[in-house]
Amino acid sequence: MDSVLDLARWQFGITTVYHFFFVPLTIGLSLLVAIMETIWLRTRKQEWLRLTKFFGKLFLINIAMGVVTGIVQEFQFGMNWSDYSRFVGDIFGAPLAVEALLAFFLESTFLGLWIFGWDKLPRSLHAGCMWIVHIGTLASSWFILAANSWMQHPVGYHFDKATGRAELDDFWAVMFNKVQLGTFPHVILAAYMTGAAFILGISAVLYVKKAEADRSMYRGGMRFAAWVMVVAGIGVGISGDVQGKIMTDVQPMKMAAAEALWDTSDTCAPFSILTIGTRDGKHKKWALEVPCVLSFLATGHTDQRVQGIYNLQKEYRERYGADTSSTTFSSGDYTPIIPITYWSFRWMMGLGVVGALVGLGLLWLTRKNKAPTARWFAVVAIASPVMVLLGNSVGWIFTEMGRQPWVVFGLLTTSQGVSPGVSAAEVWISLVGFTLVYLVLAVVEVGLLVRFVKKGADPFVEPPTPKWRESDEDRDKPLTFAY
Repeated sequence: MDSVLDLARWQFGITTVYHFFFVPLTIGLSLLVAIMETIWLRTRKQEWLRLTKFFGKLFLINIAMGVVTGIVQEFQFGMNWSDYSRFVGDIFGAPLAVEALLAFFLESTFLGLWIFGWDKLPRSLHAGCMWIVHIGTLASSWFILAANSWMQHPVGYHFDKATGRAELDDFWAVMFNKVQLGTFPHVILAAYMTGAAFILGISAVLYVKKAEADRSMYRGGMRFAAWVMVVAGIGVGISGDVQGKIMTDVQPMKMAAAEALWDTSDTCAPFSILTIGTRDGKHKKWALEVPCVLSFLATGHTDQRVQGIYNLQKEYRERYGADTSSTTFSSGDYTPIIPITYWSFRWMMGLGVVGALVGLGLLWLTRKNKAPTARWFAVVAIASPVMVLLGNSVGWIFTEMGRQPWVVFGLLTTSQGVSPGVSAAEVWISLVGFTLVYLVLAVVEVGLLVRFVKKGADPFVEPPTPKWRESDEDRDKPLTFAY
C-alpha cells in the first residue's frame, strides 16, 4: 500500500469511522437525557434526576470527543481530497455552512446553558435546553446527511465544463433528495438505539455491582433503555427496508454487490444468509438462501427482476466509459469490493436485530418486578452497546464502500478526487500521526468513562431553586458547574 490513493482512502476511513463512534451515541443520549429530566419534572422521583445527571456526564464526555474528532474531517477534504473538494465545493458549501452556523451553534449554546444553569434557570426551562440540544443534533445530522446523500444521488446541480465543477441550482432539491428522505430516519433511529444500548449496558453493570438501595434505580434505567431499543429497532428495520428500495432505484450496483448477485435474476431473487464462494468473490460454491427475499428487499415485490453485477457492469461501461485514471480498479470496472459489501450488509442487519432482541429479552427478564439472575445477563447487557455501535459503523462502511469506485455517483470517481500534489510520504506521515492521536484519545475516552461509571450516580441533591429574579446580588453570581 504505497499509492497516494490507497493511503488517502485508509486515512479517511480511519478518521471517519472513529469519529462516527461518537455521533450516534451523542444524538441518542441527548434525547434520552432530555426524556429522563422531563420524567423527573413530571414525577419528582429522585432516581430520575440522579440518572439524568449521571448519564449527562457521560454524554458530555462523548460530545466533547465527537467535536474534537469531527474537526479532523474538515482537514481531510483539503489535505488529501482537494480535487474532490473543488468539484463539490459549490454544492457542499451551503449545507455545511448552515450546519455550522445554525445547528452547531444551537447545540453548543444550549448545552452550555444546561451545564451551568441548574441554579439559574427555571427547572422546565433547564430541561428545555437539553431538548433544544437534541433538536440541534437532528438539524446538524440533516445538513450533513443531505451532503452525503448528494454524493449517492446527485440532484439540483449543473456541471460547468469551463470550471470542471458541479454548481448548485436548487438548494431544496439537495435538502430533500429522496436518498436523504430514506437515510435520515434510518440513521437517527439507529442513533436512538445506540444511546439506549449504552444506557442499558451501563445500568446493567451498576445493577449488578452497586448496593441494594440503588438497584431499583438502575433497573428502571435498564427497562427505559430496553423499551427504546425495541421501538427504535423496529423503526430501524422499517426505515432500512425503505432505504433499500431507494438504493436499488438510484444505485442498483450497490444492491447487487450487497448480495453478490452476479447474474440478473428475472423473477424471485433469493437472499443468501451465508455464501461460500471463490477467493475472488465472483462465483459461489454453496449458499444458504431464502427464496424471493432479495426481490422484496429491492423492489417491494417477491416476483420482480433484480439486476446482477455483470449486466450492470456492461451498462455502466456503455454509459460512463472506462475509468482510465483509476489505480485501484481495473479500467472500466465499476464493481465494488464484493466481500466487503456482502459481509458489511449482513453484519449491519444482524447486529441491529440482535440489539433489538437484547432489549426485548431484558424486558422479559425484568417483567413484574423480577430481577435478572442469569449469569450471562451482565455479559450480554455489557456487549449490547458494542454490538449496536459496530452495527452503525459497518452500516456506514457498506454505504460508502458500496458506492465505489465513485466518490460522487456517476460524476466523479474516487481516484479523480485525490489531491494531485500530495506525495505518498506526506500521506503516510499524516496517517500515522492521526492514528496515534486517536489512540491517545481512545485511552482518554475509555479512562473517563470507566472512572465515572465505577463511581455510579451521585446521591440525590435537590437542585437549588433559581433566585436570579430576587436581587441584583444573586443575578451577578457566576454560573456554577452542574456536577
